[in-house]
Amino acid sequence: MEKEVAETLAVLGHPQRLALFRLLMRRYPDRLPAGEIAQILGLKPSTLSAYLAALMQVGLLGKERVGTSLLYSIEMGAVRETFGFLLDDCCRGRVSDCLPAPASTTPRRFRVLFVCTGNSARSLMAEALLRALGGDRFEAHSAGTHPASGPNPQALALLEGQQHGTSGLYSKDFGSLASEPPFDFVFTVCDRAANEECPALPGHPVSGHWGVPDPVIEAARARTPAEAALAFRAAYGALRNRIEAFAALPFETLDRRALQSAVDDIARYGEN
Repeated sequence: MEKEVAETLAVLGHPQRLALFRLLMRRYPDRLPAGEIAQILGLKPSTLSAYLAALMQVGLLGKERVGTSLLYSIEMGAVRETFGFLLDDCCRGRVSDCLPAPASTTPRRFRVLFVCTGNSARSLMAEALLRALGGDRFEAHSAGTHPASGPNPQALALLEGQQHGTSGLYSKDFGSLASEPPFDFVFTVCDRAANEECPALPGHPVSGHWGVPDPVIEAARARTPAEAALAFRAAYGALRNRIEAFAALPFETLDRRALQSAVDDIARYGEN
């Protein structure tokens, strides 16, 4: 095992291979085609092919053919095995010093952040949904990596039509959260935000990628007002499914690893 881990670390020691690994970790459990990966990272196809092959050779990535496309994703079992070896074997008696602080099992309010690019529609809908569905157990927030000037009117209209309060919803910059108290959970709800290398937030929050198609873009392409409204309802429904499942988790009985696994599972089945 020691030899295999050394080979894996050598592969991750290359900055661009590490950037590729980190991108697919942020997008997990999504499966991405090579063309999209190359565009995000600004890599030539031949260069990307070599990096993908190196990461697959050490078991960190897997690929699957869907139709005519090859899709790549993280092999989470191999990732856990590699870093588990480092913590269990290399850290020896100091595992508690290497790991992030464990999630508290004391009943309390969990701080949750939803992130998208503009913070004008999807993340605001998620914030409003968690406030409505989570009760007093959660403190919901949202932010954007490139925030819009304000909330999208159609998103606000949909929320108001679903009896959600909207008075406290506004678009804000992800960077403004640096001085906020630590978050317990951070979810990206758009692919573009997950693709970006955002500054790390304090507190080692459990993170998840719950990507939802952008209703603002879908509405702009719509041929009729009814189709535009449907785009927002679809995004709202997908987010509601996931947030209902998240709010129902037995937080007091789950450790950090179990919570991470649970939010990853929600990403897989939470679609409308």
